[in-house]
Order: sequence, then C-alpha cells, then structure tokens
Amino acid sequence: MRIISLNANGIRSAATKGVFEWLRKQDADVVCLQETKAQESQLTDPMFRPDGHHCFYHDARSKKGYSGVAIYSRREPDEVRVSLGREDFDCEGRYIEARYGNLSVVSFYIPSGSSGDERQQYKFRIMEWLTPILREWAASGRDYVLCGDWNIVHTKNDIKNWTSNQKNSGCLPEERAWLDLLFKEIGWVDSFRAIKPDAVEYTWWSNRGQARANNVGWRIDYQIVTPGLRERLRDCAIYRDERFSDHAPYTVDYAE
Repeated sequence: MRIISLNANGIRSAATKGVFEWLRKQDADVVCLQETKAQESQLTDPMFRPDGHHCFYHDARSKKGYSGVAIYSRREPDEVRVSLGREDFDCEGRYIEARYGNLSVVSFYIPSGSSGDERQQYKFRIMEWLTPILREWAASGRDYVLCGDWNIVHTKNDIKNWTSNQKNSGCLPEERAWLDLLFKEIGWVDSFRAIKPDAVEYTWWSNRGQARANNVGWRIDYQIVTPGLRERLRDCAIYRDERFSDHAPYTVDYAE
C-alpha cells in the first residue's frame, strides 16, 4: 500500500507545474492533499478526477481560495468523514477521513500561527482540542494514517536553523512538546523517523531568498500512524526533483 501526502499550495497551481503527471507515475493507493485553495465547483477539468481514483474534496467554507483538503483513493472507501464537530475548524476545510474496513486515512491541515499572535493562539487551542481526539483514536483499535501538513517541526534534525527559530511559529517549545506528547505518551508513530531515525531531510522551504536551492528547510509534513502500523512501514521518500509547491510530496510504502 502506497500513500502520498502533499501540501499543494493551490491544487490548480500545482497542476500547472505537473503534479498530476507525476502522480500518475507513482502508483499510489491513496493521495492526501492539503491547501487545495479551491472550491470543488472550480475543479471541473478531468485532471482533478485522476483516472481510476475516487476523489473527495473538503473545501473551506469560511472563504474561497483558502485551505481545503482532499483524498484520491484507488479503492472506494466504506465511508468518508469531513467533520470533527468544531465549526471554526471544520469550516476551514482542514480534515477529511476515508475509512476502509479497520483502516482510516486522514488528510489533515493543522493551522499555521506564522501570520501573528491571534492565529498562533488559535493554533494552540486547536492542538489542545485535538489531543483527546487523537488519544481516543490511538486507543480505538482502528489503524490510522494521519497525513498532512502539521506546521510543526519536532527535533533538531527537522529544521535547518534550529537555534534561530526557537521563537518562531512551527518551532516553538510548546508546539514541539505537543508532538512529544503524541509520540512518546499517546503512542503515535512518526513514520519518517521510524524508517529513517537519523536522516536530515525537509518537506517545506520558504519562498524567500534561496531557501530551497540552499536546502534551508523544515520537515513539517507527516504520515503519523497508530502503533499497530509500525511493523508495516517499509519505505519512505521525500521527492524534491520537481517543484510542484513550496512543499515536497512525502510517500510511504506499507506492507499489506
């Protein structure tokens, strides 16, 4: 089973940069997208319904051209969910879940706090609200794969400029402590670190300066899995050869 996660930073923009041609070659079972920045009614071109895949979009209702998540699935899911029961989160199009038997694949887009303190405080509230949900999912007996842009680095190996970013959103001690809670206490597994414990690779680069060319990046895109899936992790890859977005696609292969 192959799952790909990508923050597209605008699905129409990514399409012009060849993302669908690339996806066609990847033989993915599930593709999770974030930041589609479109209403489904705007995606009438057949490219937005890749051949052989069932396609599900959850758009932001709060404003057009903002946020939004999607799942492309080779197998038709038993159920698709788009609400976690918190309107200010749900209306921003930040969650979609496809269910297949005992497996759930989620495309998540955790809020960024980089625009200012108001959004940072909102991000903290969302983290606090998600904690019992993630605790419940981990204990449910279901297998979960949580894909997406979490807008948080975890360790020193996940960001180029560790020291200078300690006071910046995405690298704040409180944010990293939340990932500690998820990974170390609740038991969620960071697939990348399980497969590549010491690797230094990034999934996002600022558009400022020559960040991507100089690999001054952050690893903020994840596939986080329940403990029962740890033994099924086989390989993972961050694809940088082509640029579809300011993020890179993150692919994980799982044993069936």
